[in-house]
Amino acid sequence: MTEEQKYTVERKFPKFEVRRYEACVFADVTVSADFQSAGSIAFRSLIGYISGSNEPNTTIAMTSPVIQESKSENSSTKIAMTSPVIQESSNHLQIVSFVMPAGMTLDDLPLPTNSKVTLRQMPEQLVAVARFTGRWTESAYQRQLAQLRQQLDQNGMTEISAPRYARFDPPWTPSFLRRNEIQIPIATPTQ
Repeated sequence: MTEEQKYTVERKFPKFEVRRYEACVFADVTVSADFQSAGSIAFRSLIGYISGSNEPNTTIAMTSPVIQESKSENSSTKIAMTSPVIQESSNHLQIVSFVMPAGMTLDDLPLPTNSKVTLRQMPEQLVAVARFTGRWTESAYQRQLAQLRQQLDQNGMTEISAPRYARFDPPWTPSFLRRNEIQIPIATPTQ
């Protein structure tokens, strides 16, 4: 079974939950592509990295989800690596990330030999997450994102970083069985 990014559920709401994700390392690839194709374009470089296109040709276990988020060319948004793939509008650069296995640090990981792949340490973070099934389309992403943002607003939660689109299943999985998530990093609520 594929390892998933480590987290604990802090609080459950009817339409979403708040998770605390452990610190981890992301392998990122940034592409200039539309929402539908960004994941496919970046996937090859990322799968190459974990399959041994690195120094010293070491394989790394696949984890899930693959995450994609859009990044304005002028922003400095942090990207999380997991599976699913996270993706947004075609007006932005798309960052597609694989989460490295739990417990691995930047010092533990082999260096990428493909210049498109970069490694980034992600700190522990609090994230609001809404799960849904269905096809990987921009319209589904936008609809789910709007609903989660509305829920955050109604519950007095503050978004602190770009939303992510997480995909957990391979493309051959029937859409009604696919696990997808919208993930929005949020500020720690003050009590």
